[in-house]
Amino acid sequence: MPQGEANPPDPRGSGRRAEFEALHQQHSREVWALAYARWMDSDLALDITQEAFLRLWKHWEAGAEDIQNPRAWLLRVARNLAEDYAKSAFRRNGTQPPELLNGVRSSQPLPADEMERQEQFAQLRAVLDELAPADREILTLRYALDYDANTIAERLNIAVTAVHMRLSRARQRLAERLTTHGDFAPGEPTGETQA
Repeated sequence: MPQGEANPPDPRGSGRRAEFEALHQQHSREVWALAYARWMDSDLALDITQEAFLRLWKHWEAGAEDIQNPRAWLLRVARNLAEDYAKSAFRRNGTQPPELLNGVRSSQPLPADEMERQEQFAQLRAVLDELAPADREILTLRYALDYDANTIAERLNIAVTAVHMRLSRARQRLAERLTTHGDFAPGEPTGETQA
């Protein structure tokens, strides 16, 4: 997870630095996960996270006091940065970041179990990568960050009923893609069914 950001000069003494460090400690994982959900690239997500926190610091350094909810502000900036990346010339020209990671490795599984798990995880990631960014985002918020529907609604600024509908549709699209990729049988669980 993103940690160890360089200590910038404190525009208003040690109080502001302590507040910044506390915000980073509390929210860097969440900001990173939001960016990761959009691009499925841990390095890019880290870059977006660092840029969001840097922009918060610069905003404070400029003397701005208008951020009443820094967490929401950081999440909005990260979401906008992820979208800006999609619009950039780098993305339009077809240059892609390095290939996706093969998965998280557990401590001591049997080699055959680890290999099977990695194959399934790689397949799931490939299928997730085929989904629309909005589907990946809502699935990540629900299942990777374990947010409930109310929290997701707040983060995405949509109604709770819309969260349920988007989750249902995203799960359905995920299940359809998993079954067409072969190893997942139609009745096999692919995750929770309720938000």
